[in-house]
Amino acid sequence: MTNSSVSKIRIGILGASGYTGGELLRLLACHDGMEVAMLTAERRAGLPLAQVFPHLTALNAPDLIKIGEVDYAGLDAVFCCLPHGTTQEVIAGLPGHLKIVDLSADFRLGDPDVYAEWYGHAHQALELQKEAIYGLTELKRAEIAAARLVANPGCYPTGPQLALTPLLAAKQISPEDIIIDAKSGVSGAGREPKQNTLYAEVGEGVHAYGVAKHRHAPEIEQGLSEAAGAPITVNFTPHLMPMNRGILASIYVRLADGVSVADLRASLEQNYGREPFVHVVAEGVSPATRDVRGSNHCLIGLFADRLPGRAILLTAIDNLVKGASGQALQNMNLMCGLAETTGLEQAPLFP
Repeated sequence: MTNSSVSKIRIGILGASGYTGGELLRLLACHDGMEVAMLTAERRAGLPLAQVFPHLTALNAPDLIKIGEVDYAGLDAVFCCLPHGTTQEVIAGLPGHLKIVDLSADFRLGDPDVYAEWYGHAHQALELQKEAIYGLTELKRAEIAAARLVANPGCYPTGPQLALTPLLAAKQISPEDIIIDAKSGVSGAGREPKQNTLYAEVGEGVHAYGVAKHRHAPEIEQGLSEAAGAPITVNFTPHLMPMNRGILASIYVRLADGVSVADLRASLEQNYGREPFVHVVAEGVSPATRDVRGSNHCLIGLFADRLPGRAILLTAIDNLVKGASGQALQNMNLMCGLAETTGLEQAPLFP
């Protein structure tokens, strides 16, 4: 499927009223190859988009409808922004002609036993799970371009995998003793109100959550194990920060014998020097979430640790863009034969 001056790729968004749906619409507003033709939201069905997202008032978008009312015959592709666990059944029922990027966790883990262990129930669409391609764009570009179903990565796994995968593949760092300390904005918890994400609960404080049991741990380990060619277990702890968006990950690694931080930098620069959205920052610079706010960029910084033989890597992304909707659009561009940067260079209507 390719873009033309005559017709645009007709896009549907399932679950358009959440943060990831809103971000997709913001990005698609300046996409000259795609047309938003369908939006669903069960509890907000019947409402105009402007009532759900006032900052998107100027968009010429259809009203929200229920999933059961969708006519898929007129669509070319869909983004699925539905909750974890419910997505499998929905995607299993979609017509075979659709290209699909799923932003839930339902198809990210390749091993159904690992999925059942971490999500508490058996996977309900095993054949589709086998078909799904993990959508970390910079690492799976060729597979994504040929895929029908792409599992968009989680927000926390994106930065650490981008930083660590080339280094593990080059055997420049030890596969043991990897520590990932990550801090996220509150939007990562979704748009539905919850007590633990109320302003009075989050403001003026920081707290760890999902300690030693966060569901993104096996996703990180899956990607790093593939790069290393052997099983890897990481120490991963997420924290909730009193900010709207962004993820900063501090990653602590042990250097392989004879390897320096300068060698790590050279490898990352070689891997990502031509990438449009992944950038190794200058020596001595510490990436910050404010530097990537609203963008699809991932910044990677490196420092020598005070402890001999160890290094510290820092990654910064916007959890709603490179950590979700921006990467999803990057993947869909590839799947539809478009330049992967389309719609991502300048994103208008930032709330």
